[in-house]
Amino acid sequence: MSDQKSGVMVQGRLIPFPSSISPEARTSLEQLVNDEGVPLNALYTMPLPDDHAGWMKIKAAADGQYASAVKGLAGTLRASVETVRTGEATIHVATPETTVNPECAYVDFHGGALVFGGGEACRAQARMQADQHRVLCYGIDYRMPPEHPYPAALNDAMAAYRYVLELHAPTRIIVGGRSAGGNLAVAMLLRAKDEGLPLPAGLVLLSPEVDLTESGDSFQVNQTVDVMLPGSLMRNNVLYAGGADLAHPYLSPLFGDLEDLPPTFLQSGTRDLFLSNTVRMHRALRRAKVEAELHIFEAMPHGGFRGNTPEDHDLADEVSRFVKGRWG
Repeated sequence: MSDQKSGVMVQGRLIPFPSSISPEARTSLEQLVNDEGVPLNALYTMPLPDDHAGWMKIKAAADGQYASAVKGLAGTLRASVETVRTGEATIHVATPETTVNPECAYVDFHGGALVFGGGEACRAQARMQADQHRVLCYGIDYRMPPEHPYPAALNDAMAAYRYVLELHAPTRIIVGGRSAGGNLAVAMLLRAKDEGLPLPAGLVLLSPEVDLTESGDSFQVNQTVDVMLPGSLMRNNVLYAGGADLAHPYLSPLFGDLEDLPPTFLQSGTRDLFLSNTVRMHRALRRAKVEAELHIFEAMPHGGFRGNTPEDHDLADEVSRFVKGRWG
């Protein structure tokens, strides 16, 4: 018998929602589990990577959920939006009611597990970012699998970045992304650096999906504990990669050469399945001598509490402070 120990045995137990968060945040967590305490999202299983019909069905269902969420934002978004195309890339350009500086731009990459979140959801998020920062926001509606596997999304990101560089000085550009969008934001900058393009003034990564190999500790420790993202997205990752090596820096930018990347804001939560992605990315950036801020929120699952909670407002304020500071 081997003397090597393989891990820590955890008996079945109920993990309570903590009293250390706001009542609003606790309510948000409670709404995401059933009466047995099982996360509602854990009841859904992603199709196998080669099940094209299954992916199209689940994408249609997700689009319906996003449409309902966007409808709920009616009347709250002030920015106008128009859609432009450059090459095969689709960009939703959102203009705030009042612009603090027309020279500044925020380039936004939506989340959605590399498969979902485009279309109207992407347009709405661009408007939200324009409202928050009061500058032009370019929401990148990148192509996604199963119709368009890697490198389609990254190609769209590069086309969009070149488009924005024609309109704004790099020192006036901030790039941001949440979850899957964080993957594309960093991968785009790594490729931009490889291709000799100037880098932006700052980078915002909200629970970024920077390791598609899912090698981090929190993929085990926070499994099911994260009520928003309770389990592995490996089927999504394999579908997205389309046969490419998941560890390649353009797919898992955590493993890339991060030197010379711009100052970076990183956020996660103690119950986030992607917590390891975020803390490892922070350490990798620090080793590369990149200025980087790490913000970890108590009991926050993947994507935040997604409500009108003090914690979500606190996060938005921190992002706004960082972005404003990078623009000077």
